[in-house]
Amino acid sequence: MAHLAPLNTASSTSTSQAAIFSPSVARAAASTAKDWSYVDSWLRSKYAGSSINRGRPPSFERNPETLKALLALAAANEAADEDREQLARVEEAALVEVRASEREQEVKRQRVEAEQQQQRPNESGSVAIDGELLASDLLEAIESNLSKDGKVALDAMASMAVDLGVAYPTPETLGAKFVELQGRALELEDSIERVNLLQRYLDRESARMESFLEELHHGEAYQPAPDLAKQNLELQRKIKGMTARIPELKQQVISLEKTVGLPRLTVEDVRKEEEAYLELLARKKDLDVQVRAFAGLPPDVEAARMELEALRAELRDATEQRDENFEKLVERESPVKSRRRP
Repeated sequence: MAHLAPLNTASSTSTSQAAIFSPSVARAAASTAKDWSYVDSWLRSKYAGSSINRGRPPSFERNPETLKALLALAAANEAADEDREQLARVEEAALVEVRASEREQEVKRQRVEAEQQQQRPNESGSVAIDGELLASDLLEAIESNLSKDGKVALDAMASMAVDLGVAYPTPETLGAKFVELQGRALELEDSIERVNLLQRYLDRESARMESFLEELHHGEAYQPAPDLAKQNLELQRKIKGMTARIPELKQQVISLEKTVGLPRLTVEDVRKEEEAYLELLARKKDLDVQVRAFAGLPPDVEAARMELEALRAELRDATEQRDENFEKLVERESPVKSRRRP
């Protein structure tokens, strides 16, 4: 068996060479090397003055997890640098614009002052005034003469107007916006409270369901009987016994059909029998109603006839008494006619 060792070595060597020179493996290795080169250059730019491993991660840290984390960190750092550069460019452009505006206003002010010195006053004794310069000077004067509290209030009002998106703020507008925001905040607080209430209810129901599931899994009431296996075996034995007796029972039924002759009923026969039964049931109800009229009579026919005659006599007496009483009532209530004199 010693001759198999070189064969295995050769096969493993060919497999490793195939793995090394595989196009997909080569592409993955090239992509990984490119990513590490990018990460190394980024680390060198951030830690240019470091003398430890020239700003590169140690060899034992050069693994896919570290590469993934460093790539994400580099991407986030570059995005932050781009945002910071854009903000710096915007601030620089705004500063240049403000300085240019200030220079234009200063040049314009100097030109207006020179023109005012050269021109004479008009007939009314007034001098032409530039509105923009006047507004700018007025704003500068107001800002320079504001107290510390006034500057703080003005800055707060300006920042509030910017946050609320109000182009021309006034105390009334800002107050209305603030009240509106306060109302929305209260509505959101109510919504949060309702959501928290619903969350608590769901948590309570979830805990109850978990306890119920735990009881289903481990509760004694829901555990199978100890002798369940024995019962299953007994049922299977009975089923097998009954299954084995089925051919015998079928044979008995066939023999009975041949010797005795079983009735062959159809659905139509069953329907007719049901209709006949319903007719008999209705007739029985009618007879019960008729018999109920003679309830209380003795079972003997002669005695019943005598009792019936006695009841008829009582009925006649009652009728005569009623007629007599009615006649008396009529005579008593009728007016007595007065006799005429001859």
